[in-house]
Amino acid sequence: MYLEKISAFSPFPIRIIAGIAFIFHGLPKFENLQGTQGFFASVGIPAELALVIGLLEVIGGVLLIIGLVTRIASILFIIEMIGAILIVKAGNGFTGEGGFEVDLLLMFISISLALSGPGRVSIERDVLKREIFPKIAYKKDRNSDSK
Repeated sequence: MYLEKISAFSPFPIRIIAGIAFIFHGLPKFENLQGTQGFFASVGIPAELALVIGLLEVIGGVLLIIGLVTRIASILFIIEMIGAILIVKAGNGFTGEGGFEVDLLLMFISISLALSGPGRVSIERDVLKREIFPKIAYKKDRNSDSK
């Protein structure tokens, strides 16, 4: 029983570090937006997406940290990381310069947050008293009630 109660807090540290990581990946895109647009175009991504991706990473990172629309932000990050891995980094290998290990890690953190939601310490839980994008309800197995 105690483990179930404390596990509701587990998304909190994951949200914090993922939010910080996404913010730190997004901010440099604004320092040289034209350079970022040029890079995007050179790898076959529309240059206009540089601003959109930068905004997603910074605003989405903040949303993860505060625990607001966590599932929606996580789904957008999953899509972004899949694109980054397949389009930009797959040819660079798993580790080393340009490797996709960090992108893969951020994608799986995002998958975890999309599945778990924001957890107990979040704007959605503490201020709004509900998730904006709620989890899918499921029926309990009758046999599991007797365990």
